[in-house]
Amino acid sequence: QVQLVESGGGLVQPGGSLRLSCAASAMISSANTMGWYRRAPGKQRELVASVSSGGNINYADSAKGRFAFSRDNAKNTVYLQMNNLKPEDTALYYCHAIFWHGGTWMNYWGQGTQVTVSS
Repeated sequence: QVQLVESGGGLVQPGGSLRLSCAASAMISSANTMGWYRRAPGKQRELVASVSSGGNINYADSAKGRFAFSRDNAKNTVYLQMNNLKPEDTALYYCHAIFWHGGTWMNYWGQGTQVTVSS
């Protein structure tokens, strides 16, 4: 099994920045995919950004130009740099990973970290 622990959320004013971190208990270099999702109140969980094992990064349209996904394989940690935050970015942000384990691809989720954008 793999544990994912998010951190870095908090309260920020519109236009501000936050960097979310996701520390994994496994080698993220071996992950098939890793990414960030979010769930706003009353809405379904949606993809924010993800990266494949081949390095292809996919961003939600709302995140393009403002958010940046990165990772540090040595620390088994992925990040989401969030700039120019808007109130509509307010959500619980989840780290997600897919690993090959026990003969199948397994999905793992962190507990979530809250991001609130408000003045």
